[in-house]
Amino acid sequence: MSPVEIVLVYQSLLGIYGDRGNAMVLRQRLAWRGIDAVLTEVEPGDTVPSTGAVYLLGGGEDAAQVSAVRGLKADGHIFEAVERGAVLFAVCAGYQIVGNTFTVGEQDDVIDGLGLLDVTTRRGTERAVGEILSTWTRTDGTESLVTGFENHGGFTTLGEKATPLARVEIGIGNANDGTEGAVQGKVIGTYPHGPVLARNPELADHLLELALGRDLDPLPRPELDELRRQRIAAVRKSGLRH
Repeated sequence: MSPVEIVLVYQSLLGIYGDRGNAMVLRQRLAWRGIDAVLTEVEPGDTVPSTGAVYLLGGGEDAAQVSAVRGLKADGHIFEAVERGAVLFAVCAGYQIVGNTFTVGEQDDVIDGLGLLDVTTRRGTERAVGEILSTWTRTDGTESLVTGFENHGGFTTLGEKATPLARVEIGIGNANDGTEGAVQGKVIGTYPHGPVLARNPELADHLLELALGRDLDPLPRPELDELRRQRIAAVRKSGLRH
């Protein structure tokens, strides 16, 4: 079996909130199961491979978003990868740029995104800053809590082709409308940092299962479960619904 290729995209532009850690989490969870993985890092000017199994985009500022969109459109290979069936996981600014449009700057200039997720983003009525806790419902109906830290000024609206990733319990999420993130095929966008896959092992395994096309055996890690339990309890105790 060929190694699972994880592609970390444009970290010099979209990596300011530690979202690089999502790649480390995916690679480690594969290693714990004896599955070989290779991490490919691409920066602006590099060719984005179209052979990856999972592509990761992270957080960044306005100018970085615009530069990232231009570079990815000029390269073109990320579109080929998604068409082929690769998983694309995008966080915060990455989430916004994979959508149809987003706005930047004081004048809220509208920028065309990659169009890989049927969402649009505009400046929100308030800035979302703080812990977020939401409930993710899988396709089989089972549920899991998703924790993280959100820090975004954009509010995201979903179109007909996209469905929410989760329902917000504490926090803002997409647009303070009770939803968080979006899913369209194997393209998934979400706002939480943390990095989010370190905080939410089940979500990390979900991405790997999508990429591999099969279920993975459970991976018991009591120490991670206890840390997660404490974090969720602390967020709920705070009662903050910023």
